Amino acid sequence: MAQTDMDSGEDGGGGGEPEVIAKASVLGGFTESTEIRALISSLPVVHENIVTLESAIERFLVIMDRYQEQPHLLDPHLEWMLNLLLELIRSEQSPPLLVHLGFKFLYIISKVRGYKIFMQLFPHEVADVQPVLDLLCRQDPKDPETWETRYMLLLWLSMTCLIPFDLSRLDGHLTSDPSQTREPIMDRILAIAKSYLMVSDKSRDAASVLLKRLGDFLDWSLTTISQASDQTMGGTVILDGALQSLAQLFKHGKRDDFLQYAPVVLQCLDQCHVAESSQAMLRKLGVKLIQRLGLTFLKPRLMFIWEYQRGSRSLAANLSLSQSGSTVEAVSPDMETQSQEEDYDIPEEVENVIEQLLGGLKDKETIVRWSAAKGIGRVTGRLPKELADEVVGSVLDCFSFQETDNAWHGGCLALAELGRRGLLVPSRLPDVVPLILKALVYDEKRGACSVGSNVRDAACYVCWAFARAYEPTELKPFVTQIACALVITAVFDRNINCRRAASGTFPYGIDIVVAADYFAVGNLNNCYLAISVYIASFPEYTRPMIDHLVAMKINHWDGVIRQLATKALHNLTPQAPDYMATTVMPQLLPIALGIDLHSRHGAILASAEISHALFKLANQNNRPVTELISSDCVDGLKSIHQRVSSLLACYALSFPLGFGGELMRPAVSSLIENMSLSKMPFKDDPVITVSALAALCEQYYQPQPGMADPQMQEVLVSQYIAGLKSTEVLTRCGSALALGSLPRFMIHGKLHQILSGLQQSCSQREVCFTEARRDAAKAMAQVCVTAGVSAQGSSDSVVCEGNVSAVYRALLDCMTDYTLDSRGDVGAWVREAAMTSLMEMTLCVVGTAPQLLSPDLVNGMMCSLAQQSAEKIDRYRAHAGSVFVRLLHSNNPAVPHIPHREELLAIFPTLNWNAPSQAFPHITQLLRLPQYQYHTLLGLTVSVGGLTESTVRFSSQSLFDHLMLIQQDTAALGQFSDALLRVFRDNLRNDSHQFCVDLLSLCKEEIKKSKDTQKLRSAIAVFCGLIQFQGEVRKKVLFQLLLLICHPFPVIRKTTASQVYEMLLTYDDVIDPDVMDDVMTSLSDTNWSVKSETETQLVRSAAFRFSPLPQVCMCTLPVIKLTMV
Repeated sequence: MAQTDMDSGEDGGGGGEPEVIAKASVLGGFTESTEIRALISSLPVVHENIVTLESAIERFLVIMDRYQEQPHLLDPHLEWMLNLLLELIRSEQSPPLLVHLGFKFLYIISKVRGYKIFMQLFPHEVADVQPVLDLLCRQDPKDPETWETRYMLLLWLSMTCLIPFDLSRLDGHLTSDPSQTREPIMDRILAIAKSYLMVSDKSRDAASVLLKRLGDFLDWSLTTISQASDQTMGGTVILDGALQSLAQLFKHGKRDDFLQYAPVVLQCLDQCHVAESSQAMLRKLGVKLIQRLGLTFLKPRLMFIWEYQRGSRSLAANLSLSQSGSTVEAVSPDMETQSQEEDYDIPEEVENVIEQLLGGLKDKETIVRWSAAKGIGRVTGRLPKELADEVVGSVLDCFSFQETDNAWHGGCLALAELGRRGLLVPSRLPDVVPLILKALVYDEKRGACSVGSNVRDAACYVCWAFARAYEPTELKPFVTQIACALVITAVFDRNINCRRAASGTFPYGIDIVVAADYFAVGNLNNCYLAISVYIASFPEYTRPMIDHLVAMKINHWDGVIRQLATKALHNLTPQAPDYMATTVMPQLLPIALGIDLHSRHGAILASAEISHALFKLANQNNRPVTELISSDCVDGLKSIHQRVSSLLACYALSFPLGFGGELMRPAVSSLIENMSLSKMPFKDDPVITVSALAALCEQYYQPQPGMADPQMQEVLVSQYIAGLKSTEVLTRCGSALALGSLPRFMIHGKLHQILSGLQQSCSQREVCFTEARRDAAKAMAQVCVTAGVSAQGSSDSVVCEGNVSAVYRALLDCMTDYTLDSRGDVGAWVREAAMTSLMEMTLCVVGTAPQLLSPDLVNGMMCSLAQQSAEKIDRYRAHAGSVFVRLLHSNNPAVPHIPHREELLAIFPTLNWNAPSQAFPHITQLLRLPQYQYHTLLGLTVSVGGLTESTVRFSSQSLFDHLMLIQQDTAALGQFSDALLRVFRDNLRNDSHQFCVDLLSLCKEEIKKSKDTQKLRSAIAVFCGLIQFQGEVRKKVLFQLLLLICHPFPVIRKTTASQVYEMLLTYDDVIDPDVMDDVMTSLSDTNWSVKSETETQLVRSAAFRFSPLPQVCMCTLPVIKLTMV
């Protein structure tokens, strides 16, 4: 089961997940055997060249990785691949690099197939022991390039140790000369295995596999564990190797041989406090070793009489008996033998083992909990019934809401292990099933997210295990509860892994399994809005699904889940309309007025959706909605917005920055919209919101079809136009959006007034009102599209000849908005809205009265779009390009007066505008067209001078490619040069930023009358940096520096002179070149630390020579006289 809390990305503004694209593994065999044989055979040739070598390795990896999910397909081919590689390795002509390359290929194969299978194919004759051992001894354990060689040699050596002879017999090959030290092969193998247990690479794992074949190193292992510390990297590596080897020994060794050592090893682990280590891998290995010790303490047996056994474990027996129609009975052991086996004494160390395993279930790491759960299952399988039941009870204690999510997760894993091993007797199911049902919906909020997805995933694993472990008759009382919980998890869980786990473990209903399969539940929108409707058509699941949404999902911490839950309730209403109206609605209304923000938000949205769904049902039967919804609920719905508004106002007094307003406003807006669409009797209700405004006006402010209530029309339009002049940016935004959402009959007779207000709002370039300009640009197109187009109509009612030019001018003016603030290029928001509005406006005008579009308007629009499509921000460049192409390819009818239409159609096919590599080669082709050359070059200038590496590279390259094409065309090159100079001329000295002006003012104010030398020195550095800005800023900076160079404090005068000297070296355009040498000499030679009046005139003269502006000298003269005296 997947344990990670990882979900797919959500699209559509966070409303769901992308469709899952699945590619089933349909490999039928190892089809690349010929290519692999050729690759291995070519290794003696390719290893000499680094390029061909890397290519061969990469190709081998690609081929082998294809079989990661079906490694068994390699089995018929493993032997010949191994033989070919060993032939290279054993050859005396093979250089060391080729030998290492052969072992690298062997490791890649073993990684795919698994070392336990692959190592069995290694030759393990007596003659192989000495060469393998000698080759391993020649390896450098610290060489990071050859670890695959050491890893495979250790595995090979572990196989050679299986020869059916005592290894001491091989010692006869050693010299018998007594003068030489004789080291037995067994000692050599043990020494080298011990040394590799202390390395940090994968050879450590192979060394532990080797040592499981050997038995004489327990003392060394225990000593190593006692002396090593997990606080150092080296100590961690040593502990890892020792614990791995001990676990392998107790797993594969004979119980009778190791029983006497088990208490000593357990005591050593307790003294070393491995369970308290900060390293998760050490804790996992400690748990693994402890469970092996527990199995050593307990006698192995086939099964206890109390164990639950479902049928036969033999597939052949099941198939043979199923054909005859007879039932399979469980095989049970002899009663007398079983009774005798249950009477033996349980060692007291077992209690310590179980206690540590239960503690491992609560560990913070999944790998430790999983190992502890398997240990609980294995050890419990060797305990008598009474003790096993106590273990089950201790596991159930993990399911307390006082425990953490780690304990719940570990408890689920342990229950699954106990269940599938037949150790959880059916009499325990009434205690276990309610806890599993709680685990299936476990979700605990922590900060801005929640924990519990691993618990729910593990609970699905428990259900999977139970469905396969128990007879249907045992689970029958719980099937409905489990089925409903699994369906709810499969459809409504936020985590994709949990939904898939639940869909794969569903034990009831083939139709539902097909509808909610592994791939169908991958999309969150599909689960909530489609699959849930189908499953709710089965009566067993309808009310449980509705109750779960109301109880668990409309108050969820994730806003996307709350919104999807309310939409799901809307879709489920036709399945149980009476239940929704009589039970769910009365539950939601008190929650909608509660204190919890998320619950209030979800309840309001749910009330709105359910009310609208009930209206649709009533309308189908020609009945008013009030016949389905009680009068108390209608009154409650009507009072929600008033109570929420007062609640928000109350919070606003305590929380000036706002409390829930950005959630409540859209929720109440949705409520009013749905109430209006449902034709609720709320005609005198004064509350209006943007999204609900159109529906509200249609229902309540239209006495006759197509005619507005004059009084309400005047009130609304005047109120929103006045809001466009508010000092609050949100008020301006809301007013603009409200005007854009007005229905046509409310605009009739007020169009000129509305457009004038919106145009005026667009023209105000204050930084703080950027969002208002964006919304005004959007609203302008919305109003025009809603009002309609008529060439000869009234400018107060429709878009016509009298107002179309003003609208286009306002939108084109928005295309030049490059406002900057701390958030960056916020003017891009306005430009994007203007591009969208131009497209909508143009398509609307072209469809009705194309003669309104003059050549000048179309030319200005297309040139502005061309400029935006050449600029540096990918998102806005892509949007401009898509709008440009959309208008260019529009044929119903075509947009008139587009300059160079035929050339443009040839230039712009379908392309990815987000990718600079694809966009800029097409954009630069516009430079050949005179109408677009200037604006395209202006946009390219921004991109070439940008900061993003890919944008700068591809825009520059495309521009250079264009210049290479026209370098022989004198006329084209002249046009390009003229356009470039025009861009330069139009933007000459356009580097005056509000930032430098504000910074200069703040620094002046900060050092005013200050005597803090440190602060004054910092200000000098700032002023010298600001000198790079030309114009008025530079004049003001020079004035401040002249004041500081004549400051009363000598240290300030000296610091100023020194930094000004460095500044003039950096920026050589500050001083007239004719006097530069004199000024530099004065700055360097003058003693700025003088205090006597005799040298005052010299200092004053030096200060005058420094200033390039006579007026600055005259202004500073009185100050210099005062400060120098």
